[in-house]
Amino acid sequence: MDTKIRGRAIFILVVVLACILGITGLPKNVQELKDNLHSRIHLGLDLKGGMNLILQVQVEDAVNITCDEALDRLQEEMKTKTIPYADIEPDNDKTSSPPIHRILVKGVPQDRTGDLQSLVSDLFSDWDLVRVPGDESSRLLVLKTSSAVTLRNQALMQSMDTIRRRVDALGVTEPTIAEYGQGDYELVVQLPGVDDPSRVKDIMQRTALLELKLVQDGPYASREAALAQHSYVLPADSELVSGSEDGKESWYVLNRIAAVTGRDLTGAEPSRDSTGRPSVQFTLNRDGAERFGRVTGANVGKYLAIVLDNRVITAPIIHGQINESGVIEGGNFTPESAQDLALVLKSGALPASINYLSEETVGPSLGADSIRHGVIASIVGLLAVMGFMLVYYRGAGINADVALAMNLLILIAMMAAIGGVLTLPGIAGVILTVGMGVDSNVLIFERIREELRLGKAVGAAVAVGFEQAFRTIIDTHVTTVASAAILFAFGTGPIKGFAVTLTIGLVANLFTSVFVSRVIFDYVLSRREKGAALSI
Repeated sequence: MDTKIRGRAIFILVVVLACILGITGLPKNVQELKDNLHSRIHLGLDLKGGMNLILQVQVEDAVNITCDEALDRLQEEMKTKTIPYADIEPDNDKTSSPPIHRILVKGVPQDRTGDLQSLVSDLFSDWDLVRVPGDESSRLLVLKTSSAVTLRNQALMQSMDTIRRRVDALGVTEPTIAEYGQGDYELVVQLPGVDDPSRVKDIMQRTALLELKLVQDGPYASREAALAQHSYVLPADSELVSGSEDGKESWYVLNRIAAVTGRDLTGAEPSRDSTGRPSVQFTLNRDGAERFGRVTGANVGKYLAIVLDNRVITAPIIHGQINESGVIEGGNFTPESAQDLALVLKSGALPASINYLSEETVGPSLGADSIRHGVIASIVGLLAVMGFMLVYYRGAGINADVALAMNLLILIAMMAAIGGVLTLPGIAGVILTVGMGVDSNVLIFERIREELRLGKAVGAAVAVGFEQAFRTIIDTHVTTVASAAILFAFGTGPIKGFAVTLTIGLVANLFTSVFVSRVIFDYVLSRREKGAALSI
């Protein structure tokens, strides 16, 4: 055998062995072989079963929260700088879509409006201060359009990241979480292998906004009782929040501004309280611990409400200063609910609520049925193509079949190496790869036949056949890969799976149809007797 041919053959053998090891590993028994195949070849939602959800993020929630925080901060800053005012209240224009967010400041003396303008310019760069027509003592803070757009986009991205962290913590393998639609703030979430959809949905949609607030008064048995106790006018900077006391509905009057919030958390873990009941322990960052220590140290003997998603979970008494950690107990926790709460707190609060627009569940049996039919279709298509090549091209058909088998081997090995997810459209991509692979061989073989009919020697005909067909093969492959790239950029999970499978198959096909087939031809020609015809 020629040295050049031997070197190329060894290279091909190394590629084959590497692909086989990439798929199977080094199993010691049949069971380990099966485990390796399952761990390396990931199945998509339509093959493994699971959930497909379309969510819409209510981004206006995030904008409203930002506006409420700006209103509270404006009040504090105006008091600090002794700028008089009669009232500060939200004054959103809900007639426009999306709404225009505004804050109305009433009763500012004319000689202090300049101070208000300086305050807004220095500390509220996302807002414009404008006059109110016909009222010289009032001003409107209007949230800039660009700032509102940024807040909405950030809410979408933060929601996507938070949902991803929660899903990852649940142990879902190969989830797909991506934007969906055009400009409607929608997300598509695909969760293969999920066996408890209701629990996953509950964990995903929980806002999990944790706030620790001082209790001013309460608990009361009803909302009416709480309001009546204060002559139906709550104290300034307070709010009325519902909760439970000994399993009964109760109401608390709390400070409107929280001592610390979920944004100050650095961690949360399920634990047990002093009586052995499930609870959740949390830790705070440096800034949160400093504020929490200052508030609890100054209010020993008072009650501190632990508020989750605007509902009081429990309101324990403050026995002493608390700094970097605390415990959420009560709330009738079960071990699973305590673990779920710790999970959502640790992953961060959703910046906005979410609505489920659609939900599809694929059962494992349907996925297994899809796999069976897909595999059968692939095998039947492969055998039909290989049989045709053997009949039509005779000895050269064996060359094409070897290249085709190696093409599929490289495709599966690459999918395993990159952690690609095999979907039902991905199986279609495999079948299409079989057709594209044999198409390349047909171009080469027909070109060789044409050169032989022109009277060229066998070696020259093979060389010209590969050289001339190569340009056409490159053109067809480049255009198809470009189409696959567009599908990957704009498609959802299954379509992306098809694009990835097709692209890998095309790249592998260039190697097998051009390089591997040529080496086989060269080997056959080196062993051929002089003057013998080529079986093609």
